[in-house]
Amino acid sequence: MLKIDNLREWEKIQKVVRKHWIVYVFLSLYLFIWISVSLSLLSFFWWNNIIYIILIIFWQVFLLFLYMEWLNYELDIFVITDSRVIWLHQLSFLDRTISECNLWQVQEVQASTKWLLSNLLNYWKITIQTAWNASNFFKPYAPDVINVARDINNLANNYKEYYRKKEWDVSNIEKKDL
Repeated sequence: MLKIDNLREWEKIQKVVRKHWIVYVFLSLYLFIWISVSLSLLSFFWWNNIIYIILIIFWQVFLLFLYMEWLNYELDIFVITDSRVIWLHQLSFLDRTISECNLWQVQEVQASTKWLLSNLLNYWKITIQTAWNASNFFKPYAPDVINVARDINNLANNYKEYYRKKEWDVSNIEKKDL
């Protein structure tokens, strides 16, 4: 279960969007290529002791790279509550940004799939355009993009409709009192 520290007491998490499982296939592909390169180097230079030291160093660097890539994929999430969108964006190993916007500011939610594999597995990217000119939320490798975009759009529309009715009711009460 995801724990967000700065949720308001009435706020409830409606949806958490992580990356699609295909990113782990890509990481496994990196691992397979690295194992192939290592075994081919060992087969050609098995008699040289220096190659073992070089491979150990390369494996340590590669495992660190693999861990950082996994961490970047795992910590990059959208959290949609009943009043705002929170974007936890892991840029690199120790570089993270957290952005949020009120559902009132959501203007457009785009979902796109680009090529055959992304269409078959229903993943690609979600873009949320807000009322601010400099802030667009972008989620690559998002799963079930069409339904997630529809859910975000519905939550934003319900939020806006609720507060429009509330403002209209308050303005009618003020007019009756006058």
